[in-house]
Amino acid sequence: MKRVLIIGSGIAGLTCAIETAKKGNKAILVSPYPSERAQSVMAAGGINAVLPKCDAEDSVQLHIKETIEGGCRIAGNKSVTALCEEAPEIIQWLESIGVVFTRQADGNLARRAFGGQSRKRTVYAGASTGKQIITALVQEARKWECNGRINRQLGLLFHSALIYDGVCHGAVFYNEISKNLVPFYADAIVFATGGQNCLFGKTTGSALCDGYAAGKLFTQGAKLKNLEFIQYHPTTIETPQKRMLITEGARGDGGRLYYMDKDRRVYFMEEKYGEKGNLMPRDIVSKCIYDAPSQVYLDIAFLGKQKIKSNLREVYDLCNEYLGLDVTKESIPVAPSVHFFMGGLAVDIRHRTNIKNMYAIGECASMYHGANRLGGNSLLAAVHSGRAAAKSISEEVKPAAAPDFGSYIKEQSDRILQRFASKSRFSAVYIQNNLSKIMNDDLGILRTGEKLISGIESIDYYLSISDKLIYDSEISPYQGYSLHAMLTLGRAILTCAEARKETRGAHIRSDYPQRSKAYEKCSLISYNGGKYDITYESEDEICL
Repeated sequence: MKRVLIIGSGIAGLTCAIETAKKGNKAILVSPYPSERAQSVMAAGGINAVLPKCDAEDSVQLHIKETIEGGCRIAGNKSVTALCEEAPEIIQWLESIGVVFTRQADGNLARRAFGGQSRKRTVYAGASTGKQIITALVQEARKWECNGRINRQLGLLFHSALIYDGVCHGAVFYNEISKNLVPFYADAIVFATGGQNCLFGKTTGSALCDGYAAGKLFTQGAKLKNLEFIQYHPTTIETPQKRMLITEGARGDGGRLYYMDKDRRVYFMEEKYGEKGNLMPRDIVSKCIYDAPSQVYLDIAFLGKQKIKSNLREVYDLCNEYLGLDVTKESIPVAPSVHFFMGGLAVDIRHRTNIKNMYAIGECASMYHGANRLGGNSLLAAVHSGRAAAKSISEEVKPAAAPDFGSYIKEQSDRILQRFASKSRFSAVYIQNNLSKIMNDDLGILRTGEKLISGIESIDYYLSISDKLIYDSEISPYQGYSLHAMLTLGRAILTCAEARKETRGAHIRSDYPQRSKAYEKCSLISYNGGKYDITYESEDEICL
């Protein structure tokens, strides 16, 4: 029996743990908090699949084509084909474990249109699809916990991977209660740690997804891919803590974007792109809202109270709670916000990283989406990637004894104690807040080489001092030891954005406004002793 360490317990991590158990292996599922607090719970809109009795002229091949075209032709044909072909089976499996998808009066699964797709192929569970899937996966995982095939470990924060001679043998975690480092050894290690929200401060995503794992693994030798492609969701609202997502399902059900020109509503997306303009790919809609001359609004009131409260209850509740606004009568003021990261750990079609026995799945892995993700493909990719990694591990990994990492773990423990033994009042949070400001000001929706270079120089300064500081002993050591890796990741993102001298998908350069054939490839970045090296490769040809 193989031991598989899975870090992160959202949809991707839970799926991988269940599939690992089903294949006769043991999954150790580690996360700081229960799955019910994972970012996956926030996914409202739906999950894509071409199902029986689908729209006329829809097909799996069209799903593949639109995924590749939406990703601006840099996603791999092989990986996208595998994703879309497995989608119907994934929906069937999710229903079999208890996901209650919304159905039409005739009993067939209800479908809505999502951005970048010409057919209605997004199935959904009211306005809480992610929550429904998490709930079903948690219940399924508990069955395997009862027979010892899944072992859940909560309250542990990732510190570093245990790598020797290019092979990963496990990982070390920080326990905030006991205040010590805890190692877990395994035959294979799977990262399912989500995106990089904290690098940008207030986003639509969970603040628990901070990018630290990707940044730390990058400094430990893992390659990253397509970091410059960061999706802005077009329709979000401002709250004191974060940006709240107004699901694309609102536009899929007929919602219309407009701005006011004196007393006239200007339905700018429809004027520019026709009847389906409100459901153009997210990068296009976000850029059009960014360019609008005044505040943009989303109108769904005309859909009627019954439909809104049935299909879009979350939108109704969010706007009522945070804006004091009744969407059955009033339009919603919206703006784009950082939402999804197409870039992350570089993996091949079997979800292997360039470090042996280390895998990555879900949003922390760069696969399937190219330069821009289609709405509804993220939940599909989370489930598919979890299954794919479990299958690869079952077929490929051979159990082996781990070397002795005792001296490394002691050294890291001593370093944490040393850094937090002082009463210094220097705040790691201060630097992290400045990092967020740099990423928003110098990256953003519309980019220039001048701003990107300025951002790189600013982060280089903080990198030069971050490891020399003694932090306030009253803050969490995690905030201190995670800072250098997060700064390094931010620097890598800016470096990739500066190097790609074109506009493609979610990467928009005002100084290079055209798409270039020379860059119709994925960017791969590696870290070598403080040096950031970039290459460009076709996803189908990447060999890690």
